[in-house]
Amino acid sequence: MRQQYPEKFAETRNIFCKIRAGDRIFISTGCGEPQHLVHKLAEYVESNPKAFFDTEILHVWTLGVAPYNDEKLKHNFRQNSFFISHNTRKAVNEGQADYTPIFLSEVSNLFRRRQVSIDVALVQVSPFDKHGFCSLGVSLDITRAAVENADLVIGQVNSHMPRVHGDTFIHISEFDYLVPFDEQILEYRPPQLDPETVAKIGHYVAQIVEDGDTIQVGYGTVPNSILSCLKDKKHLGVHTELLGDGLIELIKMGVIDNSMKEKNRSKLIASFCMGSRETYDYINDNPAIAFKEIDYTNSPLVIAEHDHMTAINSSLEIDLSGQASSESLGSTFYSGIGGQANFMRGSVLARFGKNILAMQSTTRDDAASRIVPALKEGAGVTLTRGDLYYVVTEYGIAYLHGKNIRERAMSLIAIAHPKFRPWLIEEAKKRNLIYKDQAFFPGEQGEYPEHLEAHRTTKQNFSLFLRPVKISDEPLIKDFYYALSDKSMYQRFLSVRRHLPHSVLQKHFVVIDYTREMVILAVEKNPGQEVITGIAQYYIGENSLSAEISIVVRDDYQGRGIGSELLSYLVMVAKNQGLHTFTADILPDNIAVFRLIDKLGLEYERKWQDGLIHIVIYLK
Repeated sequence: MRQQYPEKFAETRNIFCKIRAGDRIFISTGCGEPQHLVHKLAEYVESNPKAFFDTEILHVWTLGVAPYNDEKLKHNFRQNSFFISHNTRKAVNEGQADYTPIFLSEVSNLFRRRQVSIDVALVQVSPFDKHGFCSLGVSLDITRAAVENADLVIGQVNSHMPRVHGDTFIHISEFDYLVPFDEQILEYRPPQLDPETVAKIGHYVAQIVEDGDTIQVGYGTVPNSILSCLKDKKHLGVHTELLGDGLIELIKMGVIDNSMKEKNRSKLIASFCMGSRETYDYINDNPAIAFKEIDYTNSPLVIAEHDHMTAINSSLEIDLSGQASSESLGSTFYSGIGGQANFMRGSVLARFGKNILAMQSTTRDDAASRIVPALKEGAGVTLTRGDLYYVVTEYGIAYLHGKNIRERAMSLIAIAHPKFRPWLIEEAKKRNLIYKDQAFFPGEQGEYPEHLEAHRTTKQNFSLFLRPVKISDEPLIKDFYYALSDKSMYQRFLSVRRHLPHSVLQKHFVVIDYTREMVILAVEKNPGQEVITGIAQYYIGENSLSAEISIVVRDDYQGRGIGSELLSYLVMVAKNQGLHTFTADILPDNIAVFRLIDKLGLEYERKWQDGLIHIVIYLK
């Protein structure tokens, strides 16, 4: 190529002398940053401090070198970033650099419409093939639009840059200058989270992601870390902006095969890659992976064309009304809008689509809750109250879509870190987000016993999810009891009570002391919705070895074996808690109870007492 296009090869000092004061200089994104060119540019200015002034550095974000932020070069360069990284965060927040909040899907159009004109583009490319084409490799995103619209295009040709299929190829004729220089591509390895926390968050995310889903995984430690928890899924597809190590590992495991996608079937679609050398080697010349420009990958219309699209992203904090910020901590700029909102909105426009906000419940030192009463003053609202479907922490899943403020506040409090729940309850009361008399058991008494969750299939082949009650279950329990017939209501309460106010529901069914009582729900799980089909509960009396028990099944679910599963499970829970007997007062005509006890082979005694049958069930 040097022989065919000798005019495109020159010393960097002879190239950079063409830059003029006030020029806008674009630099490739993330791991695609041409480090050698950036270093040489800084060296050129240091040796020629009056060469040019007030140039503007444009990029999405930098993970490598950022010498243009050096104090001694402040008159030569001013950075303008579309996304903030740790290397530039200090400069932006001190007013020494600029941040442009914008959806990444819109940046290419800024360049093409010349709303933001580009004078110089510094990019990194793979070696050229015999046809004169190179690949933009790990950084296609907005880089192609920058190359096509820059007045001066300078390419660092690096043999370590992978040749990636898709829309990454550019002919040598589009470059003004080429600088051959080999160096290792920047690698991105996100900080490691506590493995136990990752496993818990991943466990809940895996309950939401279904076989055959097309997934997007956003930037951040949590989304990438939890991907290993999807190893048991089948036929996942990928349509994403960011390709990282976690997705590549799932491809190698056979979890991701893109065989059920509606668009670009059999191909993983991404726009840029940030990962390890092993990942770069895997995507090199791999026809199963295609990079598209970010205005395609991040278009909500394109995203919505994928049935069962599932977007998985993270956030810095979320408030009790469902507003989430991924951009800033209060008025301190931290990252950027990026593509999160594009995917979170596009996914729920898709047929059977859903979105998941997965986040650790606290900051890394556990000093502060990421679930807060209200976003800090000055925080950017990345996702509005109407955007979110699922929110996941290591303490469970909160489903927000279609929920009122009180319901979503209680759902989010239920998945907050236990030590912050009393504070959140009190703050929510002050803001009139929840009932003024909302009760709560602190510490061990109110700590949700997740280990008691279980999946069961009845002998009638009906699938159930058995779990303890949560403080956010009041609306579900209210719906359950008001769906009971007069007969079922009478057998449960010994009266036909049709009024179950909040005070009764929370005191007797929802806010419980798990060390003294237990309420087990039999739940039918539907997409985004749970239906309580039966409730079993016991309360330990003064005799700590015995508990009073009650079981009720919704009329339209009776005859499916739910009562048997509830009683047998409650017996197991009670035995583990050291109980010896259950007691109950039964109406004489409630024959079904005795059939149930006999069916499970439990020994019991019964005697008449004030017109009722008092039974004692022995737990062996």
